[in-house]
Parts: sequence; structure tokens; C-alpha cells
Amino acid sequence: MILPRFVLRGLTSALMAGVLLAPAFGKDAAPATMAAQGTMQAAFAPWDDVEGLIVDQLGDARKQVLVQAYLLTSRPITDALVQAKKRGIDVRVLVDGGQLDKNSTERLQQLRAAGVPVWLETKYRNAHNKVIVIDAALPSATVITGSYNFTWSAQHKNAENILVLGKNPPLAARYAANWQRHRADAEVVP
Repeated sequence: MILPRFVLRGLTSALMAGVLLAPAFGKDAAPATMAAQGTMQAAFAPWDDVEGLIVDQLGDARKQVLVQAYLLTSRPITDALVQAKKRGIDVRVLVDGGQLDKNSTERLQQLRAAGVPVWLETKYRNAHNKVIVIDAALPSATVITGSYNFTWSAQHKNAENILVLGKNPPLAARYAANWQRHRADAEVVP
């Protein structure tokens, strides 16, 4: 059966639109735009004491700390997470599973020994997030994010940056939801 040219053009247009739009259907909707609020602090390694700033923020946690780490080998940051756990804070950690073969697991063992649950992200080529969400459900909600890996080298040898975004519960809630989404796909460290 031969179809008229206008029918073929219509079918071709419909097929092309379906092909071009199909990937969008599998993605989340565009991210919500949020009003700026709260406090913002930028820090830059090696000049600023980024590690100390993170440790101080962890010391202020009241309910929960969620960590997404590409690398976590910093003793002071790990010690601060353990101290938070000892204070009764709900501390949970996600790390890039691919980094375990290349880096020391001593800090992860320290966390596990303290009762901090740790999950490995193995679904992605790189789980490259460097995020800490503190008390997402409280008015003091804080997000720490940037290029800074949670390592000695990040503080002492690299050019790194972080933003500490405080008193912003909507932003922290968005980051916490993303943390939960990643946790659902991760493997628990036995």
C-alpha cells in the first residue's frame, strides 16, 4: 500500500518528535528554582582552613548528618562524624565504591566501628558528589558542597572550594532527597 505524501510527512514528523522527546520522558522534571535565603560562606583551600570549617559545622549538628563523598580519608572530618554519632546524631555516609581499591579504607572502618552506616555507590562510573547535609529538617539546615574532597590532600595540596549554605531548609531538603535517592541504589558496607 502506498501512502500519500502528506501522510508520510506527518508520520515522519511524529516519529522524529517521539525520538527527540523520548529521553526527556525518562528524566525528572526541571529542577525547582528556590529563593536565596540564609547564610553563605565560601572557603578556598589551601588558603582557608576548609577542613576546620567542616569540622566546626559537624560539631553544630543537632539531629542528622548525611554525607556523600567521592573520597573520605580525612582523620579530623571522620573524627567529627564519629563524635556526632556519639552525641546521638543520626550520621549516614555514602562513598564512591570505585575508590576503595585505590585508597585507604581506614576511615570507613573507623566509621563502621562507631556504628555509622556506610554505603558504597557502585551504580555510577564516578559517584563524584562532595556533599554534607546537616539537619535538613531544622531551621538551621546546612548544606556543604563544592570541589573539596574530604581528604588531607584537598586541604594541603589541592586548589579546592566549598560553599557552606546555612539556614536554608528547602535547599537542604532537596539535597537530602537526592542523598536518599542515591542511598536507595547503593550497597551497604558489611
